[in-house]
Amino acid sequence: MAKPHLVDGLKYDLRLYVFINGINPLRIYLYKDGLARFATVKYQKPSEKNMNNLFMHLTNYAINKESENYIEASGPNCDSGHKRSYESILKLVENENGIEKMREL
Repeated sequence: MAKPHLVDGLKYDLRLYVFINGINPLRIYLYKDGLARFATVKYQKPSEKNMNNLFMHLTNYAINKESENYIEASGPNCDSGHKRSYESILKLVENENGIEKMREL
């Protein structure tokens, strides 16, 4: 991805939980909350110099928990640290774009 969306200057990924109840007709249920996992070093565009910095480019918990920068989440609905709730990410995006923009999504 050429220009990833960043939160606090960090790359992140979203883990959403989906239940497929039927194929024809298609019935999908999205669990109301999920998880966002963050890198622990502020993102910079990949270059020869930083390409091997796993803490910058990867969001895997197994890797980032070993970083000296790793901050443990303080609870299940946490909006800080390197593991956050999906709801907290939605609130951040809403604050960046406004509620009307979110309704379009």
